[in-house]
Amino acid sequence: MLRIGLTGGIGAGKTEAANLFSELGVPVIDADRIARELVEPGTEAYEEVVATFGGDIVSVDGSLDRKRLRDLVFHDAKQRKRLEAILHPRVRAAIVREVQALSSAYCVIVVPLLVESGMQDLVHRVLVVNAPRDTRARRVMSRDAIGADQAQSIMDAQANDALRLGKADDVLDNTGNLAELRQSILDLHRRYEQLAATGDYDRD
Repeated sequence: MLRIGLTGGIGAGKTEAANLFSELGVPVIDADRIARELVEPGTEAYEEVVATFGGDIVSVDGSLDRKRLRDLVFHDAKQRKRLEAILHPRVRAAIVREVQALSSAYCVIVVPLLVESGMQDLVHRVLVVNAPRDTRARRVMSRDAIGADQAQSIMDAQANDALRLGKADDVLDNTGNLAELRQSILDLHRRYEQLAATGDYDRD
């Protein structure tokens, strides 16, 4: 099966793009969704995260306080690497299991940190959703109700745009409206179906 790795900086529009692929009947595997499921109370990863970062990151209901954990790791590269060491291998293994359970021409695997996490070998092509940094910052500030400094810190923790785009096989510009994005997704969908039909998965 042709595997497309969908990635992009925070605020670029990965969720919108993934939803549009899903509307076309394409199976979408979301690494963020997997990560959330992996740290549900009582799971092995949950216990390891709490043991590593302490009880302060646990909410009253017993679940992880995601905002507090996010603030902690995005302001401390060492802490971020500790969290990634717990989650990334488990997320990777879960993605492989979900792919193996599919039967379709191609699937989309959404991994925000695809380049940073070294998971590129899981996919045949890398699709980068792209938008200018200032546009992404405004979206993140509005969506998450955070200030400019925090938005910039989160963006700085990710791969820079040049590195991400340098790994791209396909680039999806998301500076226009939803109709334009939908048309671009449809064009890519047709292309991916053709690639899947021919078995030509090699990168350009």
